[in-house]
Amino acid sequence: MPKDKANSAKADPTVSKSPTLAPAVAEPRPLPMFKVILHNDDKNFIEDVVNLIVLLTPLNRQDAVKATDEAHYTGFALLLVTHKERAELYVEQFQSCGLTVTIEPDE
Repeated sequence: MPKDKANSAKADPTVSKSPTLAPAVAEPRPLPMFKVILHNDDKNFIEDVVNLIVLLTPLNRQDAVKATDEAHYTGFALLLVTHKERAELYVEQFQSCGLTVTIEPDE
């Protein structure tokens, strides 16, 4: 490229030298939350259910025992509340171990 054309491209008065503004970024919205509910069954031993809850969730043993007892005596118990994808993962994991867990929106 000739020398004068290279210089003229650098000094082009039609090229704006003002700073460009970044596009507006929307505030992230929190994910909708879902309840993970353990259902009672007549197939699994209580101790096995407690062990699976401790293994698959962040619940400690004491909370797992409470949830298992509640499900045993009332038919169901709230295990935890989390976003939908994680809740669906819990359903799959518990089902693969023979336990019934469902999810519902946390209103």
